Amino acid sequence: MIRAAVITVSDRGFRGEREDMSGQEVAHMLSTIGAEAVFTTIIPDEKDMIKEILLDCSDNKNLELIITTGGTGVSPRDVTPDATLEVIEREVPGMAEAMRLVSASITPHAMISRAVVGIRGCSLIVNLPGSPRGVRENLSVILPALVHAIEKIRGDDAECAS
Repeated sequence: MIRAAVITVSDRGFRGEREDMSGQEVAHMLSTIGAEAVFTTIIPDEKDMIKEILLDCSDNKNLELIITTGGTGVSPRDVTPDATLEVIEREVPGMAEAMRLVSASITPHAMISRAVVGIRGCSLIVNLPGSPRGVRENLSVILPALVHAIEKIRGDDAECAS
């Protein structure tokens, strides 16, 4: 069982002006690989707040998978990747690149995604877009590799060859 956090980063969602469909979609998709969203929250697009919740989920709650949804674009309030880069210890660029590659075949807007994937301690942190469609398109790309990635982060020394 993978214990996960789902963090929705949305000013409107935080103010109760929008239902959190993206976070719900993340939790549903994670359940298909045996991961459980044991912590969910909605926070505003505030860099310090994002960093604080990422650190808490990783360092205090010891969650193995932390998924953010929202704030990955280029608007002035899109600071999720910036906050993530400040807390991770190692990037996993292949996952972010794969998400952008597949998503770009669906919409040219994928090219402006600044989503980051990285590791802090024993936690894998993944940034996803803030729409349910964007969540489905991006998370479906990396979903098959998530369990293996988390096993490796846990210290599994088995061969990676399939």
